[in-house]
Amino acid sequence: MNYFKGRIKMWDVVNESLAADGTLVENVFYRKMGPDYIEQCFRWAHEADPDAFLIYNDNKVEGCGAVETNDGDSCSSDGHSKAPIQAKADGFYNLLKDLVEKGVPIHGAGMQAHFSAGGTKHQRPPTPAMVKRQIRRIGELGLKVNISEMDVRISKLPASADDELKSAAQTQIYQDILSAALSEPSFDGIWLWGFADRHTWVKNFYYDDAPLIFDDKYQRKESYVGVQNALKTLCPGGRVGEMVGGESAQCFLEQDVDENGNAW
Repeated sequence: MNYFKGRIKMWDVVNESLAADGTLVENVFYRKMGPDYIEQCFRWAHEADPDAFLIYNDNKVEGCGAVETNDGDSCSSDGHSKAPIQAKADGFYNLLKDLVEKGVPIHGAGMQAHFSAGGTKHQRPPTPAMVKRQIRRIGELGLKVNISEMDVRISKLPASADDELKSAAQTQIYQDILSAALSEPSFDGIWLWGFADRHTWVKNFYYDDAPLIFDDKYQRKESYVGVQNALKTLCPGGRVGEMVGGESAQCFLEQDVDENGNAW
């Protein structure tokens, strides 16, 4: 960081240190430096460049289930409406909270957002309301929040799903998740994990898929329009948080089901 001091403004200081249950993974840094290694890394990074914006980043932490608890926290690992991996989402929040309370120089949090439109159980995407709640509670710690690596896989949708349905599902996830995120003041940006489907990491790491907003021929997909529509909610005349479905979908900003019990 000393070499790039003053030239690179934002750093992902520590990445993916949490296990699925929200505890710290006993990786090489944990084994060699102890459980306080994250705190140490942020302090060293700040020392190297006091003006840099420092971020902690992790995956499968994007959603927060809606459960009222006695201490007033609206996110919990107990009860109904859990996020896909609630324990990890809570671990993410608690790690950030602990760092802030210790006065560690951390300025933001990255939520990766590698989603599968056909995912079920803990592999399902969080709802827009879950994403909004997670961003909100992290923002209340005084941190900025970004979506750092978004892509939306579609190949695990049911075999009966045609290309039109796959495109619609992908577009809705991009648009609604980003629209919900943009409705929170602490949200400050989105990065997509690749440019075009031709070079997506998913093909090498998982299976053949088309998770991005440009196709193999670098042409805009319908999901590009979904991202575009989400960004337009911030423009003059736009409606912050507006989702696919317009007025009828607004309830999904604050809850996971509509008045008829239909889930997002």
